[in-house]
Parts: sequence; structure tokens; C-alpha cells
Amino acid sequence: MLNISRCFSILFTCLAIIAGAASAADYPTKPIKLVVAWSPGGTTDILARIIAQGLSEKLGETVLVENKPGGGNNIGTEYVIRSAPDGYTLNMTNPANAINATLYKNLPFNFINDTVPVAGVVRTPNVMVITGALPVKTVAEFIAYCKANPTTVNMASSGSGSSIHLSGELFKIMTGCKMAHIPYKGAGPALNDLIAGQVQVMFDNLPSSAGFIKDGRIRALAVTTSVREVSLPNVPTVAETVTGYEASAWFGISAPKGTPRDIVEKLNTAVNQLLAEPKIQKRLSELGGTPIPGTPEDFGKLISNDTQKWERVVKSSGATVD
Repeated sequence: MLNISRCFSILFTCLAIIAGAASAADYPTKPIKLVVAWSPGGTTDILARIIAQGLSEKLGETVLVENKPGGGNNIGTEYVIRSAPDGYTLNMTNPANAINATLYKNLPFNFINDTVPVAGVVRTPNVMVITGALPVKTVAEFIAYCKANPTTVNMASSGSGSSIHLSGELFKIMTGCKMAHIPYKGAGPALNDLIAGQVQVMFDNLPSSAGFIKDGRIRALAVTTSVREVSLPNVPTVAETVTGYEASAWFGISAPKGTPRDIVEKLNTAVNQLLAEPKIQKRLSELGGTPIPGTPEDFGKLISNDTQKWERVVKSSGATVD
């Protein structure tokens, strides 16, 4: 005779499966939160707002950007991981999610294990920008200035563990430059201090610096990718001076572990459709970004590969959280 409690267990499991299938078919039926673990004004935030607006139109429900800065990207990330896996709380994923796996020794989560990849959005170069008062105009001149003034150059970042931070650490390893790392709670406040001359250099994600470069408030010395950026044709690569240097940033969407596959696929399809639109491609191109459409597995592989890459840089540089 079948145990009564066993019967109830089977019944509840079946009901959960049916309810999950129904919710996936109906999804979404209420606003979706896209969490940005940085302050407003930085690249992650800028891109999230572009994608949120487009997804709102595709999905027929409002996608709201919610900023939860702090902890070098970890506060907002943990908030998403601890949220219900129902597709209504998503993470605007960025390189810090790969970097922090090594940079932080006691994270209360494992990003790869505790999330599911949804969709890649865009890849962007970082750009080496300096305050206008610094008396250098090339990467070579900057390196010479650093070595002549080893205690005066401060390197800003959007926070410990960001691609901005580690791009600078990689530069320090490969050039021998001594620069003090000054972390901020996002690119916005870091750029404000760079413009004011409180810090001297930043390896910023291009989208958040592009407007300030254009209006002359900061000076672009080089981009961090292996080839020149189309939107900055006269700006060389760091590698043209520092052979072998390469770094870039990428952005996408992840969800809490356990999010139904049907919901993940529905979101992935919507993102890929959005990235195929000429107006979105034009907007991303203006920000120096290249769309990276693909499957959830494609985005998961990118996260995994970058986690391994930045692990090597973190260990080689000795970078730690401040």
C-alpha cells in the first residue's frame, strides 16, 4: 500500500510542474526588475536602460532598472541570487561577476553555480582615459610619467573587481607602472573625480566615457582591445605600445538558479530580437559596443572563459579588495 505522505508528495510535485508550465506560458504578467549592481551613470546602468526599454516593448510588460550598488558588484548580485527564480528579478551581468569569483575569498555565493545565463547583450572596449591636466598625450608618455612620479598617479575604477579595475591591474603588471587604485561605487562618481583632477587615470568602459571624451573633458590615450575602435579611429590601442595587452568588457542578463527553462528561452529570444533591430545596433555602436546575440549556453561559456582569464590576472597582480 502506497504511503499517504508519499502520495501527497507526488501530488504536490505534479501541481508544481503544472503551475510552473502555466507561469512560463503566461510570462510575464507583471513588471520585471533588471538589477544593476552599480550606481546610475556607469556603463552597466546605461546599457541596462537601453535593453530594459526594448524588452518592455517586446514582452508587453514594463522592465524596470533597479540600482543596488555596493560591495564591488556583490550586493546587487546576491540580491538577485536570493530572489525567487520566477523570471521577475534578473541580473545585468558584467565582468565583475567573473572577476569577483577569485578577487573575493569569502563570497556567500558562487555566481556560475547559483545563476543561469539568459542572454549576451554587448561587448565593449575599455578606454584608457586621463584627466586633462596630466601633461601626457600618449601611452608611452604616460608610462614615462608614472615611472618618474611613482607616488602621484591615482587610478580610479568603478569598484574593486570591475573590468575597469582589472584592466588597470593588467596594465600595471605589463608596464611596471606604480599606480594607487581608488575604487568608487560606480563609473559615474569615478568619472566626476577624473574630470576634476582628483584622480589621474581610468580604464573605463567606453560607453560611460564616450560623451566626456567627445566634449574634451577627459583625454583618451588608448583603447584596450587588440584592434582600434571604429567610433574612435584616431585613438590607438594599448597594444600598439604595450605588446600583447588586451582587455574588454561584456554585458548580458542572468537569472537565479532554478528559473524555468521556458522563461529563460523566452527572454533569450526577446533579447536576440532586440539586438537584431537596426536602431538598437546603431545606439550600441555609438557607445562603442558590438552586439553578442546567441543562446543561453553561448553566454554561459563567455562567463566561464572570462572567469578563468581574470583568475590568472588577479593571482598574478596580487589584487585584493580594498
